[in-house]
This record gives sequence, C-alpha cells and structure tokens, in this order.
Amino acid sequence: MSERPPELPNTSPGLTLISYEGTPYRFDPGALCLELLPTGGPGAFARFEVLHEPADLVTWAGRSRLPAGLDLTVSEGELAAARALRDALFLLTADRAHGRPLQQRHLDIVNAAAAAPSLVARLTPDGTHAWAPGASGTQLLATVARDAIDLFTGPYADRIRECAAHDCSLLFVDTSRPGRRRWCAMEHCGNRAKVRAHRARKAP
Repeated sequence: MSERPPELPNTSPGLTLISYEGTPYRFDPGALCLELLPTGGPGAFARFEVLHEPADLVTWAGRSRLPAGLDLTVSEGELAAARALRDALFLLTADRAHGRPLQQRHLDIVNAAAAAPSLVARLTPDGTHAWAPGASGTQLLATVARDAIDLFTGPYADRIRECAAHDCSLLFVDTSRPGRRRWCAMEHCGNRAKVRAHRARKAP
C-alpha cells in the first residue's frame, strides 16, 4: 500500500491521502467503515498505524464522513477496541473483495461492536444536524460496525473491491452508476496505470 492516512481536513466524503512521492490525492472508499482501514491494519500493514493514542481516533472521526460537531471522548480501552475492529474489518473486506469466505472470528468482532449503543444524532431548531453531547469511543465504533453490516448485506456488497494496482491495497466499494471503478483514485493509481500503458505502447 503506497499510502498513509489523511493529514488534511476533509470538505467532502473521502480522505486526503499522501503518496510515497509526497503528493496529496483524494480517496473515497464509499463507506464510513472503509474510511477506518487506511489508519493501519493487521500484519504488514501495521507499519501504517496512526491510531497511537485516544486523540488519534478523535482526529480520525473529525476527518471522516460523519457530520461535524461530534463531542467525543475516547479511552485507552476504546482505542484498542478500535484497532481490533479495524483489523477485523480490513480482513473481512479483503476477503469479500476477493470472493473468499468470511471468517467467523472477524465477524464476531464486528457484531460485538455493533451491539453497543451507537452515536446519537439530534435535529436542531434551525433544521441542522447535531450530535448528543458526551459521545464515547464505544458509540463511535458501534456506528462504524453497523455501517459495515449495512455495507456487507446491502445492494453494493458485490462491489467491494481492492485497488487494481499491483502495489496498492486500498479497499473501497464502487457506488458509481456504471460499476466499473478499478482504482483507489483515478488521479493516483489510475493515472500511474495509464502512464505505464502509454510507455509500453511506445516501447520498441
């Protein structure tokens, strides 16, 4: 995976990632639960870990597609649970993308997180979205886990994919109408593939 997690605030769904070359680009994985995956991962992906302390999870939530204004407090235990949920989701999503059976131990982690109370949304007098104060990391993870269940059981479950680039492991759900998305981002891996194809055509 040639990416590291977002460093800039987001103004639209998706994440701002930075390539190894230092170039920022937008990556929209298509679902809240999949936005958690670039923060690290199991095995070799642990080198991308950015959830080192509770404040890091709070920062991630503020950069996610969740509406702004979340009053969130995260404990050390909830941070560890976030990493465990992320790793389980990473493996489940990769298995789904490649047509492999889903592992029960990973499903158990997602289902346990989803069983907790989720974040509480409120409607304000001026008709805007707000969050109930005092949200916890456990509520955040329940919301992420329920989003994953909706994704895996919903109409786009068959469109969960891994970027087609040989050196990129970013996972996404293709919510486009044509359903032909292959790349994490056209401006990143898609353009690199186009350049390689152009060079191959020009080669003697």
